[in-house]
Order: sequence, then structure tokens, then C-alpha cells
Amino acid sequence: MVHSEVIDAKELFSGDDQAELVTRAQRGDQQAFHQLYLNNYRRVYALCWRMLADKDSAEDVCQEVFVQLWQKIGNFRGESKFTTWLHSVATHIVLGHLRKQKNWLQRIFSIEEHQVEIASVELTDEKASSELDAKIQQLPERARLVFVLFAVEGYRHEEIAKLLNMAVGSSKSQYHRAKQLLKESLSE
Repeated sequence: MVHSEVIDAKELFSGDDQAELVTRAQRGDQQAFHQLYLNNYRRVYALCWRMLADKDSAEDVCQEVFVQLWQKIGNFRGESKFTTWLHSVATHIVLGHLRKQKNWLQRIFSIEEHQVEIASVELTDEKASSELDAKIQQLPERARLVFVLFAVEGYRHEEIAKLLNMAVGSSKSQYHRAKQLLKESLSE
């Protein structure tokens, strides 16, 4: 999925409409939940894809997010925006999926073996976004996770450190490493 394909749910529904859908889904309304799914699928998939760097895993985990969402939507209390809460749920499920991976080194090397080669052509905004997404996918796992959470999703290093069970300094170091690797990769 290309980043430019991600549609903000706010473009489709006002906050009031989204809130009404959440309320109805909490009461067991499957049609309302289906609409929430349609409104938010692309955003959740983009997060999964960026963090996992694998299309099949991203699709599987994205589906798991919505299965869990159906089971846990009653836990949403409205203390934050629904999309913020959904983002948090999705992030935790992705991180749980990564923790379950038995041999993460093997997974990293298999990603590196299948790196996307990008032709050096004059880029439009869409192509530039696509190239950047491809380069992000090539980053080592920890650096990619920290970069996506910090630069793309807006988490603070303190939050990332807790999510990934690392020191705040390690999060900052991984972010710096990711920036350097991206800078080198994009200048080639």
C-alpha cells in the first residue's frame, strides 16, 4: 500500500458521525462496526505495514486488530478520540505480533534479501512517498519501529521506550540510526 492511498477518516465522516458509529457498535450493531471498519481500515493497515515491513503480515495483523476491536470496543470510554484509541490498540497488537516471532534475526535477513530496488527517476510526490516507504521498509527492525512510531505516528521517545521495552536513550539512538540510514539510502 502506498502512503498516499491512506485516507483520513475525518475526510469521510465528521467526529459526530464517528462517535455515533462507535456508540452503535458498542451496543452490538454490526452495520455500524462495519462502517467503522471501512472508515479506519486503510489507516490501520498503513500502520501495520510500516511497522512489520511485510504485506502478508500487515494484512493478517490488521485483520486481528479489527477482530480485537469488535471484542474490546466496549472498553472505549471516550476519554480520547476513537481514532487515537484505535491507533493505540493497533500498535499494541503489532508489537505483540513482533514479540511472538521466534527468530526475529532470520525475519530481518529475509526482509533484507527481498529489498525493493527503486529506479532513479524524477519523482512526483506520490512516487517520492512510495520511495520513502520502500526505504523505511529496508531499515533494521528496531530502527524501523522507532522511526515509524516517532517520525510518522508522533509518539514521544518515552512512550516508545515503554512500548518496545527499551531505554529512552536506546529509542533516541535507534531513531538517529534510522535517520542516518535513510539519508544514506536516499542519497544513493
